[in-house]
Amino acid sequence: MTRILLFCNAGMSTSMLVSKMRKEAASKGIDATINAYPEGQMAKYIGEADVVLLGPQIRYVLPKAKILCDKNSVPIEMINTADYGMMNGAKVLEQALKLASK
Repeated sequence: MTRILLFCNAGMSTSMLVSKMRKEAASKGIDATINAYPEGQMAKYIGEADVVLLGPQIRYVLPKAKILCDKNSVPIEMINTADYGMMNGAKVLEQALKLASK
């Protein structure tokens, strides 16, 4: 199972994307747990992650988040702005799975 965590300002807008990612994973038989949280809770949830994706609106958090993720051996990337804006669950799921497999 791949544990994917998404973080944004409050976890609200990303929750819609998580729903689409879950549907995509289910339709493809991919065993994944996908959740969204506010970026302020990253330290609390990092231990539950195989991969972390950040919403484009919190790009400024990436340097601090990368340090935390590196300490926990968790890969991290920004979600592609266009995929986020279009709520493209398939593309973001694909990004997360590629990142997790590195």
